[in-house]
Amino acid sequence: MNKKEITSKMAKDAGIPALQAEKAFNSLITGIKTSLIKGKRVTFSGFGSFEVKKRKARKGRNPKTGIPITIPKKKRIKFNPSKSLRDSL
Repeated sequence: MNKKEITSKMAKDAGIPALQAEKAFNSLITGIKTSLIKGKRVTFSGFGSFEVKKRKARKGRNPKTGIPITIPKKKRIKFNPSKSLRDSL
């Protein structure tokens, strides 16, 4: 499903105009991004949670040359599905 399909389903299910559904969807995404940037966990009951995890710097190897390299530390977003979502799949 893409953004257009989600917003049209939201509009149909809620009985609202597509433009209003798109604004609501954009607001939701902005709220999630803002919370993750602040380092907060975002949880949707019955769906799952998003959180920012920090990866430490580590040693690696260039696969072409075999030369050892240092992979820098970075942040990543982790999604943990809820038990009910896992069980429904």
